[in-house]
Parts: sequence; C-alpha cells; structure tokens
Amino acid sequence: MRPKATATVAALGLVSALALTACGSGAGNADRVVYWDTSNPSESSVFAEIARECGRTGGYEVAVEAVSFDQALNNYKTAAQGGQGPDVLRADVGWVAQLARAGLIQDLSGTPLGTDTGDFLAGPLESTKYEGRSYGVPQVTDTLALFYNKRKLDEAGVAPPKSWEELRDVAPKLGGDKAFFINNDEYYALPFLYTYGGDMVDAQARTIEVNSPESVRGLQMAKDLLDAGAARTALDQPNSYGNMKAAFTSGEVAMVVDGPWAAAEYLESPEFADPANLGIAQVPGSATPSPVGGHDYVIRQGSDASEAATKFVECMSSTPNQIAVAERLGLLPTRRSAYDSPAVTGNRMVAAFKPMVDSAHSRAWIPEGAELLDPLQTAFADILAGREDTRTTLDGTAKLYKDTVVPDYAKR
Repeated sequence: MRPKATATVAALGLVSALALTACGSGAGNADRVVYWDTSNPSESSVFAEIARECGRTGGYEVAVEAVSFDQALNNYKTAAQGGQGPDVLRADVGWVAQLARAGLIQDLSGTPLGTDTGDFLAGPLESTKYEGRSYGVPQVTDTLALFYNKRKLDEAGVAPPKSWEELRDVAPKLGGDKAFFINNDEYYALPFLYTYGGDMVDAQARTIEVNSPESVRGLQMAKDLLDAGAARTALDQPNSYGNMKAAFTSGEVAMVVDGPWAAAEYLESPEFADPANLGIAQVPGSATPSPVGGHDYVIRQGSDASEAATKFVECMSSTPNQIAVAERLGLLPTRRSAYDSPAVTGNRMVAAFKPMVDSAHSRAWIPEGAELLDPLQTAFADILAGREDTRTTLDGTAKLYKDTVVPDYAKR
C-alpha cells in the first residue's frame, strides 16, 4: 500500500494510463510482455532495469510502462475488460481477490507460479489467494513503523513510545503537537483501529467490525491525541501525506508513522543527512498494530504473451532479484531464502522492518477489501476534524458497509 498521489500526479497518471490502454498489449505478440509498474519514482528505475534484464536473458521483449498507483486499479479493470492493458500488473495486495473474482487475472494454481510457493513468507503469500486458489506471486512486503528524529527524542530525554498513551504523556517534552503528525489517510488509520482489537470486518465470522467498541476506542485515541495537543494533522486530506513528510523532514515534528518506501526520501533531507538520526521502531499500540502491505505480480486473463509473462514473473520474483531490490531500495523480500543474503540482512531498513513484518496484522483478503478503505478514509478524516463524534461516525461507516460493500455481512 502506498499513500495517494497529489491531484496533479494522479491526473498525469490517468492520462498516461489511458494512453497505454489504447496501445498496450492485446496485439497478439507472444514474445512481448507489457508490464505496468506502479512503484513510486524513487523505485521505478530499479524495477525497470531488472525487468528489461529479465527479458534480455529470457529471450522476450519487455515494455515497462509506469502507471500512477492511485489510478492503476481502475485503469487496469477498464482495459482488461476490453481485452487490453498489460500482460503483467504490479498489484497492491488488496486488489488481488477483487481482480480474481472479476475474472481479470489468471488462475495460477496449476502452474509453477502457483505450486512452487514454499519459499514465500506466509503473510504475503496469503494475499495471492482467492477461494483457495492462487492468482498472484508476492513481489515485496511491508508494514507501517514509527519513524522518529533520534536527536529530538534524545534531547527531550524520551524513548520511542510503546503505546499511544505513552506518546500522549511524553508529547509536552517534545513541544506538544510537534511530537507527532497523524496522516489522515485510511491506511494510516489501521494501526489505531487494530490497537485495541478493532478491525473493518471479520471475514471468517462475516461480521462488520468497524463500529465495534474496540474500533471506536482505537480511532477515538487518534482524536484524543489531537485534543490533548500531543499531535497535529492536515485537514485538507489530499495533501495530508505530503504535509506529514514536509513536517518530518523539516524537523517540525519529531515522529510520524510510515512505511519502508518512505525511508529513501526522508534520508535525502538535511534533517537526516546523518542516517543514524532516522530512528525506526514498532508503531505504538498492541503487539500487532500495523497492517500487512506490499505488492503482488498478476497476469492478465487472456494475455497473448502468457508464456512469456510467466517467465517474466518467475524472473522478477526470483531470489537473486529480490536480493537486488532489497539491497538497492531497502524494500523487504517475500522469499525466505533472500534473508540468507548478507546484502539483505545488512540493509538497515530491512533489518528494522523485518520483525515488524513478521508480526504484522493480517488483513481480510476479500474482493471487497479495497472498497472498505474509502469509507474508512472519510470517517477517519471526519473524526480527526471533529465533524462528528467517533461512535456516530463509525456507525455510519458500518451502515455504508452493510448497504453497499458487504451486504451479506452481519452488523455488530
């Protein structure tokens, strides 16, 4: 999962993706793999280099097309429904079940991609399943962590807080609301939701949990931090992530919650010119307060380059290439064998995030998973802005889930 792009970037991504849809695969070239890469600009050149090398050594052509992450899902569905679009998509882990149910990606269960899976970490591998069958191959995995300005915490004489209550209590030593920035995007609501045992839904019990007492308590804690002057946020939601990054890289705030993809940009700022000043710790809260994130490779149903696409995914997800990605980008491999490499274990970001990934909170890998997030985003922003009390807001979200997203789930 990545934060949403700004409106300008999203618009450019939409134009680009629509153009690619018109001229992308579907032309019947079995030796040309069109790959939609949804990684961010700081990562895309590395993935493109590896992708082209896979094609060169594998005897097929690879066309790498960069597509804005926040536009990719809708553009892929539109293209694939018309028999167009990429042969291989880098999909968010939350998209796979939806695309599988819609018949827009290949069932890989009877192929080596679906059977030779023993080396993959259990959490990422679970995201590739739908109704017991395999529809993807794990690319990278991630979760959220607490990034902190070590110098500021040291000067204040405080340690990285292990609970939200502790964060609230130490905030005065860090300048009150300069202690922590809450990004009001939906993915960043999940650690608060999970802290006291809440969730969006329980897929096994088929119940709606977003307005459970535990969920209400979690999101209320985020509001309590603001009310106590222990944190700040941005009320203009489309710019929330950018505002959070700016506040942290300028030294205006001491702590934020973010993922491993953000580390490279943080380290480019003067505040973290000394990499040792960028601290990383478990998100405050329960033992498993952060969600499983990451991306999977999926192959389009009906691709004329299916054989070459299979070879491409095998190559991109191989242990050597996962090691290369970890070494160069600090992203976490999904293969156990990759962690045998000193190049992986010696990478600071990987070493910091791996224990958190191992204990990350499992998500509901259901087709409606992505649709659950937009209502949560609206609710989280409304709660933080004080537009309505937390219980009433989440009751409304639960009703929306029941009416439009998971009508066959029972309300709490």
